[in-house]
Amino acid sequence: MKKHTDQIKRIGLIGNRDKSACANVLRQAIRLIRRSGRIPTVGDDAAKLARESDLLLVFGGDGTMLRAARETAGLGTPLLGVNIGGLGFLTAVSSDLLAGALKQVWQGKITYETRALLEVSGEFQGLKIRSTALNDVVVSRGAVSRLIALDVSVDGEIITRYRGDGLIVSSPTGSTAYSLAAGGAIVLPTAEVLTLTPICPHALSNRSIIMPSSATICIKAANPSPATILSADGQVVANLDAGDVVTIRRSRRAVHLVRLAGNSFLEALRGKLHWRGTYL
Repeated sequence: MKKHTDQIKRIGLIGNRDKSACANVLRQAIRLIRRSGRIPTVGDDAAKLARESDLLLVFGGDGTMLRAARETAGLGTPLLGVNIGGLGFLTAVSSDLLAGALKQVWQGKITYETRALLEVSGEFQGLKIRSTALNDVVVSRGAVSRLIALDVSVDGEIITRYRGDGLIVSSPTGSTAYSLAAGGAIVLPTAEVLTLTPICPHALSNRSIIMPSSATICIKAANPSPATILSADGQVVANLDAGDVVTIRRSRRAVHLVRLAGNSFLEALRGKLHWRGTYL
């Protein structure tokens, strides 16, 4: 990974074109990069841009960051997320603070965080499938409002049969996404853990479980109906039949996110979740 800011000469830019404000922010970024004597390159292929750049600026929300992270995983090029609307836990800076943020980059006032990815694999309807996710892998019911049954084991040992709307396996990065909405714990993104969180479980005793990042989690679809869906970072990967098994483990690949000096995950929590109270 390129860690020295004096080596950051080529800057790739990729954005969510569905956001109307994105074009103006991109133009502003290009001007600022050129003014600094560096070379900007705009494109839609995150992997190609990452291979040709020392830093990749990602303009949009967390969805745009997730896509860029998956496509550039293992390439070593750090990502700096610029938030254009929305909550944005993965984006490091708001678009209206872009000029100051880039100045910090040029001055070396940044740190790099390595974020683990999840790898999900299985054979469904005769096809072997392997996919990655930065936030989470979800096995859930389809459109029909009926419980599904899922048998879960960790490192070969059975946990239980879950009945409910589904299960979320999240990385530390994904703890503030779907897992949080389902009642899971907030985990610092650099923690070496995975989290298994049930979605609307039928048994009140079913709670979120935190396990080591070395764990291998297997989820077996136990009922033929209603439909059971496998998704990674919100993107549908496969439809599961009864007996299909999903295997989830930490990926060998990772992504590197840029964090500006003075910014922290806990500060982001306080601001984005509107936490209030007395500081001890």
